[in-house]
Amino acid sequence: MSGAALGIEIVVVFILALIILHRYGDFRKQHKLVIVATLLAWHLCFLMVFLLPLDVTTTIYNRCKVDVNSSPTESITSNGSYTTPTPRKHECFKPWSYIPDGIMPIFWRVVYWTSQFLTWILLPFMQSYARSGGFSITGKIKTALIENAIYYGTYLLIFGAFLIYVAIHPKFNLQWSQLQTIGIAAANTWGLFLLVLLLGYGLVEIPRSHWNGAKKGYLLMKTYFKAAKLMTEKADAEENLEDIMEEVRKVNESIKYNHPLRKCVDTILKKCPVEYQERMGRNMDDYEDFEERPNTYPTEKNLVKLHKQVIYSVQRHRRTQVQWRILLEQAFYLEDVAKNETSATHQFVHTFPSQEPENKIAQYLYTPIVEWYWECLLRPWFHRILAISLATFSIIVVWSECTFFSTNPVLSLFAVFINLAEKTYNYFYIEMACFFTIFFLSICVYSTVFRIRVFNYYYLASHHQTDAYSLLFSGMLFCRLTPPLCLNFLGLTHMDSTIAQSTAQPTAYTSIMGSMKVLSFIADGFYIYYPMLVVILCVATYFSLGTRCLNLLGFQQFMGDNEMTSDLIDEGKELIRREKRKRQRQEDGENRRREWKERYGNNREDSSRNRNVQADQKESSFTETNTNRLASKYTRSNGRNERDRVELLQDAEPLDFNADSIREDPLDSDSRRYQPGGRYLSMSRSRIFDDV
Repeated sequence: MSGAALGIEIVVVFILALIILHRYGDFRKQHKLVIVATLLAWHLCFLMVFLLPLDVTTTIYNRCKVDVNSSPTESITSNGSYTTPTPRKHECFKPWSYIPDGIMPIFWRVVYWTSQFLTWILLPFMQSYARSGGFSITGKIKTALIENAIYYGTYLLIFGAFLIYVAIHPKFNLQWSQLQTIGIAAANTWGLFLLVLLLGYGLVEIPRSHWNGAKKGYLLMKTYFKAAKLMTEKADAEENLEDIMEEVRKVNESIKYNHPLRKCVDTILKKCPVEYQERMGRNMDDYEDFEERPNTYPTEKNLVKLHKQVIYSVQRHRRTQVQWRILLEQAFYLEDVAKNETSATHQFVHTFPSQEPENKIAQYLYTPIVEWYWECLLRPWFHRILAISLATFSIIVVWSECTFFSTNPVLSLFAVFINLAEKTYNYFYIEMACFFTIFFLSICVYSTVFRIRVFNYYYLASHHQTDAYSLLFSGMLFCRLTPPLCLNFLGLTHMDSTIAQSTAQPTAYTSIMGSMKVLSFIADGFYIYYPMLVVILCVATYFSLGTRCLNLLGFQQFMGDNEMTSDLIDEGKELIRREKRKRQRQEDGENRRREWKERYGNNREDSSRNRNVQADQKESSFTETNTNRLASKYTRSNGRNERDRVELLQDAEPLDFNADSIREDPLDSDSRRYQPGGRYLSMSRSRIFDDV
C-alpha cells in the first residue's frame, strides 16, 4: 500500500470538492477560470484536512523505528555492576497507510505554497477581474490592479513590520529560512485570528441547530420568517432591476448604431434578461451625425459602471427568484409534515406532487409508509441524538483548546487519546481519532463560512446561485483558514514539537512551517493563549449576543421572544397561504383540463373521423355524378365535327373577373361550381370570390 492511500485520498477529495462546487456554482454560465481556481483552492484545503491523519501515523511509525534502531547504553550502578535496558513491549509494524520517506515533505510544500499563492495573489486579482464592468480584457486587468493596490500594500506593511523586528533583534541574523518563517507566521496569525471567531460560533450553533430541528413547529416558524424576509429582498431586487433596465433603455435610445460606444451598449444588452432585450430592441434606422451635435452622451466610464450594475442586479434577481421557489417547496413540505403527524393511516400524504422527477429506486424504497415513520417519528429522535453527540464533542474541543499547552500533566483529551493509542501502536485507532477530530473542527469552521453573509457582497447560495465573486472569496477564506486549523489540531494532539516541547521527530507538516522561535512572542504567546478566547465566543453564541446586536441595529434575526419576529412570522405565513392557494388553483385547472380531455377527447376524435369519412364519400359520389354528366353532354355533342368545335372555342371570349357579372360558359352551360359545404353557386349571378 506504499503511496496507494495518498492517491486514493487525492481522488476522493477531488470528487468531494467537485460535488460541493457543483451545488453552489454554475458550470455552464460562469467563467471556466473562476470554476478552475475555486475548485483548486477547495481541493487543496480539503486535501490538507484529510491527509493530516496519514502524516500523524507515518510520523509515529518513524519515531518507533528510531527508538528500535537506537542502541541502548548500559548503565553502571553504585556497586559497579552493569544494568541492561528493559526491552520494548511492542515491536513496530508498518501501517497500511504508510507513506514512504521524502514524499510527504515535498507534497506538503507544494500544497501549502500553492494555496498561499492562490489566497494572497491570484484569487484577489480574479475577484476584482470578475466583478469589473470593463468591456475588454485590458480594461478589466487595469481595474483589478488598481483595486488590489491597497490590498497588497497592507500585506507588505505587515510583512515589513515583522521584518524590521527581526532585523533589529540582536539574537537573529536575517537568512532566507527566517524570512520564509516570518511570512508563514504572518499568514498563520491572520488565519488563526479568524479561525477562533468562526470556531467559537460553529461549536455552539451546529449542535443547537440539530436540537432545534427536532422541535415540532420550529422549522416551520423559521421558514415563515425566512419567507417574509426573502419576499422583501425579492421585491427590492425586482425594483432595483427595473431601475437599472430603465437606465439601460435610455442609454440604448441615446446611443445609435453609428456611435463609437455602440459595441459597449450591445455588450450591456446581452447581459440583460431576454424579456428586457425584446422590449428594448435596437433602433437601426436612426442615424445621427455625432460630430455636429454637442457631446451629451454617457462616457465609457459611465458605461463601465452601468455594466457592473447590470451584472450585479441580474444575478441578484435570478438568485432571489430561485430561492423563493425553493423556500415555497420547503414550506409546503413542512406543513405536510405537521398535518401528517396526526395521521391514523401512517402514510405520508403530499399536498402537491413533487415537481422534480423522482428516482425509480428511491420511489420504490422510500414509500409513503417509510416516509411517514422517518419524518414524523424517527427524524426528531435522530436529530436529538446527533445534537447530544455534537455537543459532547464541542465540550471536549473547548476543554482541549484551553489546556493543550499543558504537557505535564497532559490535560488535552485529544492528546491523551493519541498517547494511549501510540503506546500500543494501534494505527487504525490513531487514524480514526485524528480523522474525526479534524473533521469536526473543519465542519465547525467551514459551515460558518457557508452560513455567513456580508450583505449582498458575499453570499454562498445553493442550487447554482452563487456568483463568481463569492466563490472566489470562499476559496480565499479556505486557503487562509486551513493551515492554522491544521496547526491547531497538531497542538491539540501534542504532535507539534513546539507545543509538546520535545525533541522527537516532528510531522512533515510541522517541518515545512519552520521554527516559530524566530518570533517568540507569537510562538510562546499568541499561538498558546489566543485560542482560549473560544470560551468567550461560545458563551456569546449560546446566549445569542451577536443575533441580539444585529437585531438592535435593524437587521431582523429570528428570535423567539421578539415582537418583530412574531410579526414577520405572521407575514410569512400569509405569503405561504397566498402562494398555496395560487398553486391549488393551477392544480385544479390542470386537473379539469385533463379530465375534459380524457372524457371528450376520444369522442371528438371519433366524430371528426366519421365526418372525414362522410366527406370523402360525398366527394367520391359527386365526382361520379359530374363525370356521368360530362360524359352524357359530350356524347350529345359528338355529332359536331372537329372544325365547328374549334371555331366555337376560338370565338369564346375570356372571362373578366373584374366585371360585375360574367357570362355563362357556352361550352358548359349546365355546369355548377361545387363548394365544400355542399352548395352549388351559379357563376352568372354573383361574383366568383364572394363565397371563398
